[in-house]
Amino acid sequence: MKKILLIGLGILGVFYSCATNPITGKKELNFVSNSELFPSSFQQYGTFLKENKIISGTAEARTVEVVGSKIRAAAEKYSRYLGQTQYLNGYQWEYKLIESKEVNAWCMPGGKIVVYSGILPITKDEAGLATVLGHEVSHALANHGAQRMSASQLQELGAVGVAVATGQQSSEKQQMWQQYYGLGSQVGVMLPFSRSQETEADKIGLILMTIAGYNPDQAIIFWQRMATQSGGSAPSEFLSTHPSDATRMANLKALIPDARSIAAKVNASK
Repeated sequence: MKKILLIGLGILGVFYSCATNPITGKKELNFVSNSELFPSSFQQYGTFLKENKIISGTAEARTVEVVGSKIRAAAEKYSRYLGQTQYLNGYQWEYKLIESKEVNAWCMPGGKIVVYSGILPITKDEAGLATVLGHEVSHALANHGAQRMSASQLQELGAVGVAVATGQQSSEKQQMWQQYYGLGSQVGVMLPFSRSQETEADKIGLILMTIAGYNPDQAIIFWQRMATQSGGSAPSEFLSTHPSDATRMANLKALIPDARSIAAKVNASK
């Protein structure tokens, strides 16, 4: 059993032996280039906007534009500070407020941002919104979308490896091994991978909002409001794509001194 599972899970181990991301400084798995990803991202964004109601001309919409622009400027400044002056080439920044009760926001690869009106009662102010947008933009900067696509491809490849390794066994046993692999790869690899991306986006997002002039302490206050809003209904962290609220806030508290230090250096640089 162990040998068969390792055939599939071992394929996923290449996560840790790929190119270095220039923003995070970490090894990343990425089979998809921006030249391939961005056109699709922009097309999907355009389709989404056509199918949903855009809020414009309101104070809330202007706040989204203002905070979005500040986070964009922070991302560009941070990239220059890291010596990655060309890293954001191809980005087409856009910020839209969408009418929806959903508590959500996202940034597609290439800088296309959506904020749902349902999250505004929780963000409350610019600092709360900067926490959210800093986090979402960081997913794009760290290539998390492309990494998830690549990881899914490897997970499928691992399933093929298990199928080959068990090809001489009965159909019942083949199905059993696939179930073992599916559970093992999801809980043991994919979910921890997703949680690590969330933590990485929190870290970079904290730096971006601080560069943009917002108090990083407000990030913890925002997540306290989010925890209250969820009412403790979140799934166990072990089975979730996201860290628990308690874990996230503890991580942010520990990261705030570094965020302040890095932001001060970035803002002092030319």
